[in-house]
Amino acid sequence: MTDGNLLTDHPALYEARFPDTDRLAGRWTEDCLRRYDAGPRVLDMGCGTGRDAAHLHAAGRVVTGADISETMLSYARTRHPGPDYVHADLHGFDLGGFDAIVCLDSSLLYCHTNDQLDSFLASCRQALAPGGLLVAEMRNGAYFLGRTDLLDTPTANAFTWQGIAFRSATTLTVDRTAQLLRRTRVWSADDGSPPVEQRSAWRLLFPQELRRFLTAHGFDVLELHDGPGPRTEPPWRQGELPGTTTDADRLHVVARRTTH
Repeated sequence: MTDGNLLTDHPALYEARFPDTDRLAGRWTEDCLRRYDAGPRVLDMGCGTGRDAAHLHAAGRVVTGADISETMLSYARTRHPGPDYVHADLHGFDLGGFDAIVCLDSSLLYCHTNDQLDSFLASCRQALAPGGLLVAEMRNGAYFLGRTDLLDTPTANAFTWQGIAFRSATTLTVDRTAQLLRRTRVWSADDGSPPVEQRSAWRLLFPQELRRFLTAHGFDVLELHDGPGPRTEPPWRQGELPGTTTDADRLHVVARRTTH
């Protein structure tokens, strides 16, 4: 193994670790878009391996998938063709005009600072047609108020890919000063390679804080809830409507760009 990011450097391994054979995230997103009659042009910001972008394309949408990882984009073009895949940074982008922007699996939370979040939302507003939608799914910062069940103790995972057994131990900690959820993951494999430690972090956004950011950037919040969604337990099922609470560990938002 290398010292890079094991999963983003090996997209096929990423899909093996996080299978989505039912395309749950893509179906949930398409359900949101249809519920609010979104137009056909969609930007999937932080598209990763392209699974969700390809599902939206198959649903009849004109999809652009954007990511900062060229390795992911190359994989997406080969494995999940259909969308137009482009390199972009969610901290600030100019990729043309869209009827909807989707940002799944906590990609939005890689905006660690207020300036980065402001830049992302300003880019979204500029890219969206009047009345266009922003659909996002992420961890919920409010979940960690008084809860420690996901924190400080390593969580183990194991799976096999291409005949190699991979194991990971993941520890989450809260950096209260920076308002970040920090992740340390130690990978090991039975191929004789040494263990690799990798670190990343997400912004801890609270529901009302997110609502305030969206409103300040000219969005009307249509939905803000903790489930059901593609990463909730139990997961979203076709036809289920959004809930009304924001207490659980995932947060889902649908916001409409105002016309003024």
